[in-house]
Amino acid sequence: MRRSKLKKYSVLTAVLAGAAGVTAASPADAAAATTLKITAGDDAYVSSARTGVVFGAENKLVAGVSGKETKTSFLKFAVPAGTKVAGARLTLTTQASTPSTVAVRQVANTTWTEGKLTAANAPALGSVLMSAVPGATLSVDLGKVVKGPGTYAFALSSTGAAVRFNSAEATSGAPVLEVTTQGDVSPPVPSAPAKPVNNGNCVTDAKLVPSCGVLWGAAAGGFTDAPRDQALRDWEKLSGRTSTIFHTYHKGDEIFPTKSEIAMTSETASPRVLLTNWKIAYGSTWAKVAQGQQDKRIDAFAARAKAYGKKFFLVLNHEPENDVVAKAGSGMEAKDFAAMYRHTILRLKAQGVTNVVNVMAYMGNEKWMAQSWWKDLYPGDDVVDWMGLDSYVSAEAGYYHYGKFNDLLDRAPTGGGTNWYDWAVTKHAAKPIMVAEWGAYHRVGKIADKAPVYNSVLPELAKRSAIKAIVYFDTKKDDEGDRDISIDSTATALAAFKKLAADPIFKVKLG
Repeated sequence: MRRSKLKKYSVLTAVLAGAAGVTAASPADAAAATTLKITAGDDAYVSSARTGVVFGAENKLVAGVSGKETKTSFLKFAVPAGTKVAGARLTLTTQASTPSTVAVRQVANTTWTEGKLTAANAPALGSVLMSAVPGATLSVDLGKVVKGPGTYAFALSSTGAAVRFNSAEATSGAPVLEVTTQGDVSPPVPSAPAKPVNNGNCVTDAKLVPSCGVLWGAAAGGFTDAPRDQALRDWEKLSGRTSTIFHTYHKGDEIFPTKSEIAMTSETASPRVLLTNWKIAYGSTWAKVAQGQQDKRIDAFAARAKAYGKKFFLVLNHEPENDVVAKAGSGMEAKDFAAMYRHTILRLKAQGVTNVVNVMAYMGNEKWMAQSWWKDLYPGDDVVDWMGLDSYVSAEAGYYHYGKFNDLLDRAPTGGGTNWYDWAVTKHAAKPIMVAEWGAYHRVGKIADKAPVYNSVLPELAKRSAIKAIVYFDTKKDDEGDRDISIDSTATALAAFKKLAADPIFKVKLG
């Protein structure tokens, strides 16, 4: 957990509705939501003069003619499962206006993505839903088209002078599909799941994915001088369950695994698997690692990993959003992280390392999800085994990120958009999800009961089958000394956490 770039942001007053790219318009719980504001998951324009060029990263959408070039824009929205639609309206913010009529058209093909869309492969335009000359905004009633959950695509076209609108990449005024609902939009918790969450014989496979159930893990003693192994043993006694995942942290050339890590993952009576975060670029930059300047460091790590022999989870530089320097040449751009990650994993494989299971651990903060470079951090499905998320909620009403377990999963980008969980299961559907750090906090000296957060975990796991591991981060004080994330700050919190830990869903045998 790191907050060096988070503290300055204000508390969000919108309540997450537990669905893709959705925030409730009223400050009530999801069941009372009446309006969903959904931003485009994909949007881009195409050019008749540059038929092979992709414009998906632009902060604008364009419709109309400029010289001999005609531009057409496409938008795509995902209305989440469980939504009872009563009405829908698309609103576009005009970036640069001309007295031209813009047509909003339906598009049947929804398989396109903004990262690959060009004039050469653009989907066919459907019927005109509305035509108008935009003012400061262009608002379109889509109630006859958007009638329920699903993916909807639209196009903006014009035969007049080009009109520009803000795209989802703009810093404000992104396209919004405002859906009026008839009730709860959260997927219901099944009363009788089609498949049991734990059949009593859950076991992990070659990628440490459990055949059923959920792996239970922890990092204890954070931001203290307590040895991590002893801190975890004490935490296990307090919580009542052995932590199947033992989370540790390393940087640079630190020796791995340590004697204590070997001992902790060698106990037959208390089987554990190691989850280690490695800041490989420590003292360097991501770009330099990608260029091979830390290959000696990687090769030394490879030798130690092979000597260790056991399967283990490896996170390369968890929460990379917090370390991005979005400046050309910094060596710490999002693209540099992706290149570093790819280079490291491919080199480990080339060195014959077969016992590493890779976890790409994002940071659950809506400010970073809204950045244009956020998706650029992803290094590619071929070098990622698990999708990971580090995210926390406050148990203190009215304080930063107040909520329950679903809120740390469904936190959406500032300004709206697809939340992290739905993004992960949609864009990387084949990857199991690990909540690689999670916790409930209150400010030190402002005690609030964390029991409601802990009580909300099992219902969410029951309806989110992609989550295969959760790892608690326990500390009495965080890195800035003002947040208590411990499980025993109140008696009721500890009782609720022990009840959670005792659930058989976490009974998974390491294969």
